[in-house]
Amino acid sequence: MSGIAGVILAGGRSARMGGGDKFLRPLAGKPLLAHVIEHLRPQVDALAINANTDPARLERFGLPVIPDTLTGMGPLGGVLAALRWAQDLPRGYTHVATVACDTPFFPRDLVTKLRAAADASGSIVQALSSGRVHPTFALWPVSLAGKLEAFLQNQGAASMRAFAGEHHPAVAVDFAPGAGQDPFFNINTPTDLKAAEQMAGKAPR
Repeated sequence: MSGIAGVILAGGRSARMGGGDKFLRPLAGKPLLAHVIEHLRPQVDALAINANTDPARLERFGLPVIPDTLTGMGPLGGVLAALRWAQDLPRGYTHVATVACDTPFFPRDLVTKLRAAADASGSIVQALSSGRVHPTFALWPVSLAGKLEAFLQNQGAASMRAFAGEHHPAVAVDFAPGAGQDPFFNINTPTDLKAAEQMAGKAPR
């Protein structure tokens, strides 16, 4: 397996947070997105942000901003944009690792473990924790781009589980909670953000 590209999926509307760009909300003194970048950057060979906001709002992070190529398709639309972006990079990338923009404590060995579970069959590899699959945290073969695009064009917006389960079986990798803390705790509401502030003080560096 050659290089792995990483893409942070930040294309949602953040309705439960009151709208706006949730990933720019402050957490422990810096934007939520900065925490996610800090976790993912060392794990991949190239990094970009999938977002449908004004790219100027993300200039401070110094990363490519890739919008959805098919609009209104939810997170799978972001995955498709990520795969097409990786295809266009000058270096050959076999896989794209995706993570959510609102989950700042995900494992720092996420990509290493997902990569170890990838096999020649070209399966999607997803994270699992406490019996729950987290399909946004996954390793996607770049070769699936055409298949995913056709799926979305035929089905419209659909869940990641629908694509992985019905069209391309997925492999799950278990990540144990660290110190009783859910590594995939995600921030959807102001209450979640307050909880994350407390968790940030306990998270390992």
